[in-house]
Amino acid sequence: MSAPVYIAGVGVITAIGNNVAENLAAFEREEAGMGDITLVNTIHRGVLPVAEVKLDNEALGNLAGISTKLSRTKMLSLIAAREAMNDAAIPNFKDLRTGFISANTVGGMDKSEDFFIEFLADNEKGKLRNVYDHECGSMTEVVADALGITDYMTTISTACSSSANAIFYGARLIRNDILDVVIAGGADALAKFTLNGFNTLMILDKEYCKPFDDDREGLNLGEGAGYVVLVSDKVAETLNKPLYCTLSGYNNSNDAYHQTASSPDGTGSYLAMQGALNKAGLQTSDIDYINLHGTGTPNNDSAEGTAIKRLFGPDYPKMSSTKSFTGHTLGASGGVEAVFSVLAVKHGLIYPNLRFKTPMQELPFTPEVHYLKDQPVKNVLSNSFGFGGNCTSLIFSAV
Repeated sequence: MSAPVYIAGVGVITAIGNNVAENLAAFEREEAGMGDITLVNTIHRGVLPVAEVKLDNEALGNLAGISTKLSRTKMLSLIAAREAMNDAAIPNFKDLRTGFISANTVGGMDKSEDFFIEFLADNEKGKLRNVYDHECGSMTEVVADALGITDYMTTISTACSSSANAIFYGARLIRNDILDVVIAGGADALAKFTLNGFNTLMILDKEYCKPFDDDREGLNLGEGAGYVVLVSDKVAETLNKPLYCTLSGYNNSNDAYHQTASSPDGTGSYLAMQGALNKAGLQTSDIDYINLHGTGTPNNDSAEGTAIKRLFGPDYPKMSSTKSFTGHTLGASGGVEAVFSVLAVKHGLIYPNLRFKTPMQELPFTPEVHYLKDQPVKNVLSNSFGFGGNCTSLIFSAV
C-alpha cells in the first residue's frame, strides 16, 4: 500500500458558524443555519429559505482581511483556508513544496450580477472590475496569493463533487511525491443565478429541508467554505501537534445518466463508495459513520439510499446529512463535509439528521436523529455527488 496522507489542519465557515469551534457548537445545540434570504436582492426573499453565512460583505471582508469589493466566494475561501493553514501549524512551511487546490461553481457571479444591473439600464455604466474576476479560477488565484502559496495551484469545478475531488487530487499529488503539503477544499457563495437556476429545476423546498425523509420536497441552498491540510508522512513527522486522521480512501465515478439527476439505481453512488472502500482496503463493516450527500431532493436521496442498501445491506452504520444544518453549499459541500468527517473521527462524533420524521418506504434504514459524542468512530465515509453523475466518496480513518 502507498504511503499514507494525513490531515494536519481543518478550517470551515458555514451558516452555523464562522470557524470550526462555532460549527461544532451549533451541532451540539442541534441548531440549523437556515432562514430568510437577507443578503441577496432577489424575488425569492420571503419565499425560499437559504443557509447564509451570518456576515454581510463588509463584515466578511474584515474577517478575511481583503477588499470588500471582491467576490463573496473569495472572502469565504480565504477565511476557511487560512484557518486550516494556521491550524496545521507546519514548521518551515515556506521551504516545502506546497499546493492550493480549490473548488467552486459560482466564481464571482455575485459581482457580475452587480455589474449587469447597471449595464443593462445604461450600456455606458457598470464597473468592469465586477466582471474581471467572474471565472472560477480567479477565486483560487487570489486566495493562493494571500496564503503565500506559489508552487502549485489549480481549480476544480465538477458541480457538487468539486471540493471532494480537490481533496483526493491533492492526496494523489502527495502520494506521487509531487507536493509535500496541499490545502484542498472549496467555497461557494449564494447568488441570484444559483437561486434562479435551482428554482427552475423545481428542487428547492419552501420549508427547511428534510433529507432522507419520505415527505422530503427538496433542498435549501447554502454557502460556505471548507478546507483540509493534507501532508505527507515526512511532513507529519515534523509536526508539533497531533494529526487528525488519514485520508485512507477515495474514488470518483460517473454514471452519465442525466445532466442534473442521479440514476435511479444509484450506479454512480455505488461505484464511488465501493471504489473508496477498495482504495482504503476496508470492508463495509469497517465504516462507523456515513456523511450522506443527502440533499433532500426526491431523486438524490432515493438514488443514494438505493446504493447504500445495495452495498451495505443488511448491516448499516450510523449515517446522517449535515446539509440539514448548513444547506447545500454546492461546490463547497465536499470540503465542508470533509471537515465535519475529519472532526467526527478525531472527536468520536455522530451528527444528527435534523427534521427527520418519516422513514423512506423503499429503504430499510433511517438516519441518526441525535447528536452523539464519545462514539467509537474509526472510519468515516463522506459522499459528494454532483450534476452530470459526477460522484465522489472519501474515507477518513483514525491514525
